[in-house]
Amino acid sequence: MTSQEEKIARLKRAIAEFTPGQFDQEAEKTKATVRKRALGLLDARARSRHELRGRLLDAEFDPVVVEDVLDDLAAVNLINDADFAHEWVRQRHARRGKSTRVLDQELRDKGVDAATRAVALDQIDAADEETTARALAEKKARTIREVPADRADTDKALRRIVGVLARRGFPQSMSLRIAREALDARTAELGR
Repeated sequence: MTSQEEKIARLKRAIAEFTPGQFDQEAEKTKATVRKRALGLLDARARSRHELRGRLLDAEFDPVVVEDVLDDLAAVNLINDADFAHEWVRQRHARRGKSTRVLDQELRDKGVDAATRAVALDQIDAADEETTARALAEKKARTIREVPADRADTDKALRRIVGVLARRGFPQSMSLRIAREALDARTAELGR
């Protein structure tokens, strides 16, 4: 089932559980525009509650109505920070090669609390992180076309490989060690 189909199924369940007499037409009219905007944002990609709140407030919706809509969406599990954080970490680590340090900062920026971030980041262990860093370093090392002629060229190539790892937030000591290994392997490959 696609995420859109899941959202529709959740909304249908919420409608089925609706008790007559609870409906306030004025409140619903007010919330309809906000809900439509929120669902459009969620349709584009998953978002944390904090992030969604910020986007809706930036669109100048009434903060009280925004909170009501967010509560409604949370009640039918259309926004769930734990699920969001877990999926964010999984995808960004696998597809973008981001380190846990960078992923933690991204989740913090999206308003995800520390406990939820920690649980989501637990899916990446040190071996996974090193494997990702090694793959990135090897990919960058493959761009080197000839054996470095001297120490300056070697340092330049090493800085470029370390730079790739540093931009993704890997620890300096690990980045330098892995970059040296990747550069040495590439130099040996080119020297044949």
